[in-house]
Amino acid sequence: MASSSRFHFPVHAVSNDRVKLTPLDLDRHLDTFFRLSVSHPELYAHMPTGPFKSLAELKAEFLDRSTSHILSFSNPESFAFAVIDKTRPASPEDPEGELAGTVSFIRTSPVHLCTEIGFIVILPPYQRSHVGTNTVGLALNYAFETPEKGGLGLRRIHWQASTANPASAKLAEKMGFEKIGLTPWHMRFIGGKEKGKIGNGKEPPAGTDSNDLWRDTFSFTLAWDQWGSGGKENVERILMK
Repeated sequence: MASSSRFHFPVHAVSNDRVKLTPLDLDRHLDTFFRLSVSHPELYAHMPTGPFKSLAELKAEFLDRSTSHILSFSNPESFAFAVIDKTRPASPEDPEGELAGTVSFIRTSPVHLCTEIGFIVILPPYQRSHVGTNTVGLALNYAFETPEKGGLGLRRIHWQASTANPASAKLAEKMGFEKIGLTPWHMRFIGGKEKGKIGNGKEPPAGTDSNDLWRDTFSFTLAWDQWGSGGKENVERILMK
């Protein structure tokens, strides 16, 4: 079962010499994704979703019928990709390499021509490698490229990072995003303590459940004019390293 066809834009796989982003297929990709992530709940420490206790629970996240659910295939604002590391051997998940993680376009608007790069999960065997930067670089180029050249023709890309996740913020800035603001008390992680979430470290509001945590969030943006006046070349230099 491939990623949703209800997305606002037609989508296809994109790749370079090292990494490929291909539409997420629940039957082909999720078993390996779950197997490599189930013992690493820290992958979801800064996210409102996860960790997942079973493959069925993970699949249900994408099969949720709510059109507002951020990862649901029914949500036309979202599209999920499997990240394939092409420097590895062919695998059952992909003939060009191994499944290395996921990334999604979320909160996408065909009116305002914008999206957010989110739900970035690089699996442990592929962390601290070329996979993270190439994943983001491919997503950026695909989003900004004109439809005539196979892209989405978007004008603004958004990125959000927990204030407790400096690695995410550092990656955003490395890839050319500009920090534009801070939203305090942005997300409530219901049952966050038992789920291994990381909060903002502040005294919670009165009446908050003792097991809940809250996240403060940095917002980043990268616009088409920044991309066209050096942003694309900056990303290309990074991907060549």
